[in-house]
Amino acid sequence: MNKLKPVLAACLVSVTFMANAESTDILTGDVRLSCEAILCLSSGDRPSECAPSIKRYFSIKEEKMKDTIRKRKDFLSICPSSKEKGMPELVNAIANGAGRCDAKELNRVMRRTKTIRKCEKIGIWQKEQSCKDITITYIEPKKPKYCSTYEQQDWTYKIDQVKYVGNPEQGGRWVNIK
Repeated sequence: MNKLKPVLAACLVSVTFMANAESTDILTGDVRLSCEAILCLSSGDRPSECAPSIKRYFSIKEEKMKDTIRKRKDFLSICPSSKEKGMPELVNAIANGAGRCDAKELNRVMRRTKTIRKCEKIGIWQKEQSCKDITITYIEPKKPKYCSTYEQQDWTYKIDQVKYVGNPEQGGRWVNIK
């Protein structure tokens, strides 16, 4: 929880700023949802109060993943505290890693196929060979860089804890741990 304190402080700065502005309203609309999304996506614990902001964040989808990431980052940048010290790095880590580093997603995006040529000697004196190509599917055991960056960001707390079990040749896969 200590890692979350700076995030809470930054969010409180936004709320205080908005409350002291000419308007008596505190954060509303996308500004509020943006700040809440930063807070909720920085914590492994997501209470029901996070549902609207998380839904809004993950509803941002484009045809290409790079465009989705850019638009999600733009959404998080609406929060006034997103410009505070250390916050641009957090926003970038969230935009690149949030929702992309759990076991289900890693098992999907880290799936690879490769073709192996297998040859066997045949015949009485085993001088002839019979070869065939075999395609195997496996799940890569190394996390993408964006996951490591997201997990190691100083302000994230208990994010998408996963581990790889088994080995690629024998059905290894990512599993969630808590």
